[in-house]
Amino acid sequence: MSSLFLLLLLLLVSGLFRCGLGLTDDGHRLLEAKAYLYDPDDALADWSPSDATPCNWTGVSCEAPPQFPAVAALDLSGLGLSGTFPPPLCRLPRLHSLSLASNSLNSSLLPDALLGCSSLTRLDLSQNYFTGYVPADLPSLLPYLEHLDLSVNNFSGQLPHSFSQFSSLRSLAVVGNLLSGPIPAFLSNLSSLGELNLSYNPFDPSPLPPSLANLTSLRVLWLASCNILGRIPPELGRLSYLTDLDLSYNSLSGMIPDSLAGLSSIVQIELYSNELTGFLPGSLSNLTELLFFDASTNHLSGKIPEDVFLAPELKSFNLYENNLTGAVPSTLGGCRNLAELRLFSNRLVGPLPDELGKNSPLSFVDLSDNLLSGEIPAGICDGGALEQLLLLDNFFTGPLPERLGQCSTLTRVRLSKNRLSGEIPPSFWGLPQVLLLDLTENSFTGGISPSISGAANLSKLMISDNQFDGRIPDEMGALSNLYGLSAANNQLTGSLPATLLNLAELGQLDLHSNSLSGDIPTDVGSWKNLIELNLADNEFTGSIPAALGDLPVLNYVDLSDNKLTGEIPNELQNLKTNRLNLSNNQLSGTLPPFFATQMYKDSFLGNPALCVSESCGRRGGSSTHHGSGRWLRSIFVLFSMSILAAAAWCYWKRQKEKQKKVKLDTKKPNWKLTPFHKLNFSEQEMLNCLNEDNVIGAGDSGKVYRATLSGGQAVAVKQVQESSGVDHRNRFEEEAAALGKIMHKNIAKLWCCCIHNDSKLLVYEYMPNGNLGDLLHSSNSRLLDWPARYKIAVGAAAGLSYLHHDCVPPIIHRDVKSNNILLDEEFEAKIAMSISASSGGYIAPEYAYTRHVNEKSDVYSFGVVILELVTGRRGVDPEPGEKDLVKWTCNVTSRKGVDHVLDPKLDLCFQEEIRKVLNVGLLCTSYLPINRPPMRRVVNMLLEAAPQRRLKPANTSYKAFIATSAI
Repeated sequence: MSSLFLLLLLLLVSGLFRCGLGLTDDGHRLLEAKAYLYDPDDALADWSPSDATPCNWTGVSCEAPPQFPAVAALDLSGLGLSGTFPPPLCRLPRLHSLSLASNSLNSSLLPDALLGCSSLTRLDLSQNYFTGYVPADLPSLLPYLEHLDLSVNNFSGQLPHSFSQFSSLRSLAVVGNLLSGPIPAFLSNLSSLGELNLSYNPFDPSPLPPSLANLTSLRVLWLASCNILGRIPPELGRLSYLTDLDLSYNSLSGMIPDSLAGLSSIVQIELYSNELTGFLPGSLSNLTELLFFDASTNHLSGKIPEDVFLAPELKSFNLYENNLTGAVPSTLGGCRNLAELRLFSNRLVGPLPDELGKNSPLSFVDLSDNLLSGEIPAGICDGGALEQLLLLDNFFTGPLPERLGQCSTLTRVRLSKNRLSGEIPPSFWGLPQVLLLDLTENSFTGGISPSISGAANLSKLMISDNQFDGRIPDEMGALSNLYGLSAANNQLTGSLPATLLNLAELGQLDLHSNSLSGDIPTDVGSWKNLIELNLADNEFTGSIPAALGDLPVLNYVDLSDNKLTGEIPNELQNLKTNRLNLSNNQLSGTLPPFFATQMYKDSFLGNPALCVSESCGRRGGSSTHHGSGRWLRSIFVLFSMSILAAAAWCYWKRQKEKQKKVKLDTKKPNWKLTPFHKLNFSEQEMLNCLNEDNVIGAGDSGKVYRATLSGGQAVAVKQVQESSGVDHRNRFEEEAAALGKIMHKNIAKLWCCCIHNDSKLLVYEYMPNGNLGDLLHSSNSRLLDWPARYKIAVGAAAGLSYLHHDCVPPIIHRDVKSNNILLDEEFEAKIAMSISASSGGYIAPEYAYTRHVNEKSDVYSFGVVILELVTGRRGVDPEPGEKDLVKWTCNVTSRKGVDHVLDPKLDLCFQEEIRKVLNVGLLCTSYLPINRPPMRRVVNMLLEAAPQRRLKPANTSYKAFIATSAI
């Protein structure tokens, strides 16, 4: 009877359990933990008390002990959660794996919160916003821990010495934090450690501890950007199991030790961006398993040893931006797995190996900016995988290999500034995947083949400065994606094909200095994206198309040195041009009144029948009886009217100048010019261009003028409104002199400064695409797709990183904003230096109470620029509502999600990469300065978000440097 009663009781309990009235203890603890979290996307919506067991809940994995299932692993990564670390999770008795990675958890990680987590073998808190010190109690709280990942947070201070007490730790990653102190030598006590990742932390400058060689089980040693000084310890050669050695972005010096030949299991060596010298050790040829060797951006010198390439598994070889000399070793052609070869910006000489590419899946080749010669290897694409061939700025000779025309995988070809000759193979013109084809400054002959119609993806064709002849084929009109066509300084003949009007994406058409003839097409309305039109120095006839004046973004027009006739269309007055040149034609009639200004004084020279007023074009009637008298009267009247008109114009101009109250007195001879580079212009020549017609921008600090000098050079002149007085003037000169010494490809070159009394001018190199702010927030923003915006972000970050980390003493910009990021013709970002404080909307919040700016202030301002690039909104929005872009972005993402802040003009195929960049922007704009990463780390986080396929393994994603100097 008692047995029957127990059976019924068990059935009743089981029924209640199945009906959801008996949620397990683990389930209750998970619900308690949920209360610590903010879940804006309802990712944990299925965590419900009505369930009998949590084993089917999101992120929960259970194991089956003798009685009821228990929670064994919890993976809540990437769910958009925020809040603090939930202590109830540590009351799950069988929990051995916990991941809260890629969320927005914040505050300090308190030891009390981890009480009870002693069963954990894996803890992943990476990519959150944890702050404060790394708890020193972790080894005692988590005695069985094997994998610990605290990467990409805001942990600060030194790594606790107690970490040496982890007895079972196999993997330790604290990448991308704010850790200080020296590289921890005590980690050499972790005998079981297989992976050690400390990269991208601002450790105190210190040498690499040789004792790390005691970690005999180590497979991965990743210490990129850790402020390491001195030489590479030879002892590292004892790490026989090491597959990945990354010491890049440090200040290592001296030679690479021969002992690295002892790394018999090595797969990847990365030593770039250091100060290493000497030869690569020839004994590296013993590394038979070598897959990847990257010593780029060092200061290596000497030649590349032949036997370094005997490694049969070599996959990627990057030694760019060094001082290497000698020939490219012939054994390189025998590497059967070689996929990536980048040796640009060295001093390599001689021919390339004949076998290069024949026996390997070669994908990326960049040997630009060397002294290489000889012919391009005929079989460089025989592996069938070549995508990028960049050989510009060398001394290559001979014709293009015929087989290169069969290389259907090519997307980017840059062979400019060589001595190549002969005709281009017809099939090469029609490569189906090519986006960029650059053959400028060679000696190629022959014509453009009609087979170019097959290049359906071609965006930019650059063939200027060659000896191409013949007609432009009609088939050119089939290139629906063509944006830029540059074929200047050739021998092209015939008329412009009418099919060119089909090119709706055309933004640049440069055909100057050829022998083209016929009329310019009149119906150019389809060229809505045309920015530059240069048909100068040809034999065009007929009239100027009036429809040019209706093109919305056309700002560069040069039709000079042709045989154009007729009147200048009044419609051209609609254009906002940086350059208009109609000189040396046969134009007649009256000059449109808008062009009767100083800005256009050189635009109409050499047109003797062109008149300034209507009367100057009139002649006598049909009767000749009084013809002479009428002619004299006409001259008199014309002369009188000209005098009156000139006097009236001068009076109007003087009044206009007075009303504008222009403060610059450019006519006085006592301007003080201080050059920072060799100048080919005088201060008066530059000052003569500073009038209202040449204003191209205005900001808080003053106006910006475009000055076109006699030699054709253009400069940008920025007026600086500073306080008066000798002290302020001296400070301006000192700061300008410091800025003038800065030399970096992402910093706008400061040519000189000029001072007269309280008027101060900074003269910069001119950027044809203006500044990021004006372009991004105008109708032309469609020119900035996501790859272009990403490229701008990386370039600007690299410039700021140079100022903060490579200048001695470090330079604080103080006015980082989108309007101070200039864009050259390739949309390469160049930061314009400033001598003023930050602008509203970009100012870090602590400035309100400290009135002090530092590197962290610049980081905050740059974060606002990133948010501008991602959202398309202004840093300071003039529209009603939330004007603080940082607050707006945070509010919308927390309430509605990330998708609601992305610029709708962006292609969603890059959504994942855009989200990563957005996270970088949010991290840079952290309220507390200590939580903002240094710019060197910002650069690397941006490189991680590259919008392109990466060749390197996933664990090197932080290191993938976006390609190349030859964009």
